[in-house]
Amino acid sequence: MDEYEGFRFDLVGKIGSMALIRKEDSDIDYNMFARISAQLKPGMIWVSSGDTEIGRIDHIKRSGCELSGSPDDDKTDYSAQGQAILMQNYRQFISPSIGVRQVLVEHTHFNDSEKREHIRKLFIRCAKQNAVPIVNYNDPVSAHENRKMELIKLRTKNICDDDVVECIDNDETAAVIASLVQTKVLLILTATDGIYADPHDARTLIRHIGGKTLEELMINISKTQGNCVGASRAGAQGAYAKLEYIKKAALRGTVIVIGNGRYSFNQLLSDVVPCTRISLD
Repeated sequence: MDEYEGFRFDLVGKIGSMALIRKEDSDIDYNMFARISAQLKPGMIWVSSGDTEIGRIDHIKRSGCELSGSPDDDKTDYSAQGQAILMQNYRQFISPSIGVRQVLVEHTHFNDSEKREHIRKLFIRCAKQNAVPIVNYNDPVSAHENRKMELIKLRTKNICDDDVVECIDNDETAAVIASLVQTKVLLILTATDGIYADPHDARTLIRHIGGKTLEELMINISKTQGNCVGASRAGAQGAYAKLEYIKKAALRGTVIVIGNGRYSFNQLLSDVVPCTRISLD
């Protein structure tokens, strides 16, 4: 058998920007980096947002003010500044015995079969070579207008638009990777405990979205999306988009867990703490 065939990852995980920030202090949450990094090990793929917000915080600390260019240019410049800090923190806290490999991706890497396969094999080699890949969308080199035109061309060529992915939102990136490597679990960490029936009422946390068949599961995910409004920060797409992105992974049999980064992986995967679990009944 080919060394790349049949390999299946235990977990693809993703953490959102605001889960890595102490909002009250407008600073990096180093405790969160330490807690997450201590749990990362070969056989996992970790998708991390945070470069733009961390770059913004770092720039303000050094200059005393925010950038004042166009929103797209500011995002580019903040993310370029934040990428190095993001990786520095993961490298600092992940066990010295484990390799850490930065993987910067764009939509082109997943909308082309050869590039998808190249990425898949890279991930498998990471696991076999005792390394953890830290994946992030490559914001600094992705211009909004260029990306929009590239996606239009791709969608024109494809019979099914659903086959074309954008991946600028790391929730989508994580879900696409989960489908690509057919992981057992997709773990999405946020600054909240999961998906709520009423986003304004923490008592309405939805603990399980399920179904006896895949068709019923998709229907129930779509029903839950009807309750989802708002997002944690400007530019984020919120819970509705999270649920949309994870559908393909769920159809492949992946269990999706959405929960708060303050809990350990084991607590969330064991369903002993508040979180939202999406799977067949």
